[in-house]
Amino acid sequence: MSSEFDLIARFFTRPAPNAVLGVGDDAALLAPTPGTELVISSDMLVAGRHFLADANPYPLGHKALAVNLSDLAAMGAVPRWATLSLALPEADETWLAAFSRGFFELADRYNVSLVGGDTTRGPLNLCVTILGEAPVGRALRRSGAKVDDGVWVSGDLGAAALGVRYLNGQIMLDTADAALCQDRLHWPEPRIVLGNMLSCVAHAAIDISDGLLADLGHILECSGVGAEIEFDRLPAHPVLAAKRADPLVRRCLLAGGDDYELCFTAPPDRDRAILAVAQAAGVSVSRIGRITAEPGLRLLDGEGREMDIGEKGFDHFTE
Repeated sequence: MSSEFDLIARFFTRPAPNAVLGVGDDAALLAPTPGTELVISSDMLVAGRHFLADANPYPLGHKALAVNLSDLAAMGAVPRWATLSLALPEADETWLAAFSRGFFELADRYNVSLVGGDTTRGPLNLCVTILGEAPVGRALRRSGAKVDDGVWVSGDLGAAALGVRYLNGQIMLDTADAALCQDRLHWPEPRIVLGNMLSCVAHAAIDISDGLLADLGHILECSGVGAEIEFDRLPAHPVLAAKRADPLVRRCLLAGGDDYELCFTAPPDRDRAILAVAQAAGVSVSRIGRITAEPGLRLLDGEGREMDIGEKGFDHFTE
């Protein structure tokens, strides 16, 4: 059986050209670009909580890094380095080969160097810390939303959450729709390019990981403002678009989570600039509401009537 150090050397040690010193010593040595601030985020994915214990390790490697990259996208940061810590039930080399392939394929797309981490035996648990850079004073924050800003989201919503409910047996989908939802769940696409471009035009941003309403709520709380959201403007994934009236579909759109799209606010006179930035980034964006001075979040139907919000999103300690 391979030792811990054999596994690290075989699957996770490779050149780190953008680091002074990468994997192989007691710690990495990094040299941030002059004129930038470090942007750092960590996420854990736990078997049985965030993914099924028998999940395919190839997309799991992608997702473990993607969810962290999404945090940097929300800050308008450029990713540079990552660390990876794994708790593994056993030293399964086939599993590790597939996982590392998914991880490094995405890392290579964004020039991210793996510069450290840890491995141990235990219940399957994946922890990535991502480090990036943003020009001094330019990182997007949750606290920057202003009254009368437009509220925007990238891409479309709901498919990943519907995929979770399909896996849990809460809904039946035909083969094609199930495949589309599973693709969104297992292969989230971090909006790095869009986030970098938005840093010049947006006031505040967050990535949608726990559900649109929950994550937008963090912006509102940090900024001391409220919002009105128009339900009919939400960009539903095509699998959900014709089923908005279904309560389960509605929950997936508003509170499902796992979208990893960006929710951001920007002044109304920058609408054209936002659309131009989105086109340049190759990502669709939709204006779904506006920031208000009155605290709280109001959800409006197509007639402008207030709708009951219900649940707002995923909480690790209540679900």
